Amino acid sequence: MIKQFGIIMLAAAVAGQAQAKVDPLQAERLGRDLTPLGAERAGNAAGTIPEWTGGVTPPAHYRPGMHHPDPYASDAELYRVNASNLAQYANQLPEGLSDLLQRHPDYYMRVYPTRRSASNPQRIYDATKRNAVNAELIANGNGITGAAAGIPFPIPQSGIEVIWNHILHYKGDQNHFITNQAVVINGRSNLIRRDRQIYYVYGREGMTPDQLDNTLLYYKYVVTAPARLSGTALVVQDPLDQVLSTRRAWRYSPDNRRVRRLPSLAYDSIQPDTSGLATADVVDTYNGAPDRYEWSLLGKREMLVPYNSYAVHQKGIPYDRIVQERTLNPELLRYELHRVWVIDATLRPGMSHVYQQRRFYVDEDSWQILAVDLRDRSGELVGLQESHPINYYDVPMVGSTVETLYHLKTGNYFVDGLNNNEPMYDFNAQLSPHEFSAQALRRSGN
Repeated sequence: MIKQFGIIMLAAAVAGQAQAKVDPLQAERLGRDLTPLGAERAGNAAGTIPEWTGGVTPPAHYRPGMHHPDPYASDAELYRVNASNLAQYANQLPEGLSDLLQRHPDYYMRVYPTRRSASNPQRIYDATKRNAVNAELIANGNGITGAAAGIPFPIPQSGIEVIWNHILHYKGDQNHFITNQAVVINGRSNLIRRDRQIYYVYGREGMTPDQLDNTLLYYKYVVTAPARLSGTALVVQDPLDQVLSTRRAWRYSPDNRRVRRLPSLAYDSIQPDTSGLATADVVDTYNGAPDRYEWSLLGKREMLVPYNSYAVHQKGIPYDRIVQERTLNPELLRYELHRVWVIDATLRPGMSHVYQQRRFYVDEDSWQILAVDLRDRSGELVGLQESHPINYYDVPMVGSTVETLYHLKTGNYFVDGLNNNEPMYDFNAQLSPHEFSAQALRRSGN
């Protein structure tokens, strides 16, 4: 059970899932006392969380294609949290983060002034307002109707609506990017470099609900290092309702020059090339069908979470300076006090998953999941996920620059998104859905 610790419990938290859209008078709050995406515009009473005033202003010298310069580089560190003073701040931390600090006395959190940097294009704000009075859950919450482009449920009434807000929050229309993932076992890390492409459907400019055709996105990657895996490739076609139509994925192996359909790449099936450390549904902190869990909206809470992680994003930082033996390098991480939605996901009777229970901490300003506590089938706390986000200036949107999954009992962990020594994301890449098929994957391997 979640401790009170300043949670704002909402009457809407116990509302059913049948009626998701809100009254037009409620929707009029968007852009007024609520931000255009549904957060509280005002700061908190203590003054430690400021008012949202539109999001970040990019530094004057920023140009598209740059690793995004830190707009808050001059901020002074307020304080540090570590094992010695953990009790003073435990009420503001995810349980997994408290556990990590206790297990590693040399690890610490650097806490900085809160900067409400989240922003989206105006068309996403406009779509969100339309969605608020039209969007509904369907198929027992496994899909949605009446929404496109924007946040479907900016004034949420249930936990599953908050999760859909995360799944569907704007990430650009398309993206070509090169990143590295690190598998860290017994203190030793191994990097895999991937050339990746995503073509988003839900959030595309001009998209309407009747055009969606149950398609969320298309995804492809090609491994370019190390040499033993080079040329391995994967294509994924992601539906919106993954119970109605399952995710389709194909993998190309250069060893036998064959493309094969993967029987499953969802739920707790293991991601390829992660040494068993990452399940399929931890990509982007959580993705895929929500049907195996009961979702509970516990309320909103002021917490210390990763935010404005520009320092770890900067160009040229060696990866071995970021990825250390047991954790990421705390000198490169930034934490701030933000209001987050707290959501519990509990495995339904008869369903199977390695994680019996998950607690999500979702940013009110962007709907990005910032942290997750993971419990195994016996209920023991075994994992912590963190998303270290920035606001990408040229889109604009909030997304992780680095994601981690710590296995608390073993000390092993998984990192994705390392791009400090790669070209910056290309949000204007010329991509087409035709490039994301088994046939295209077969052609690319020949």
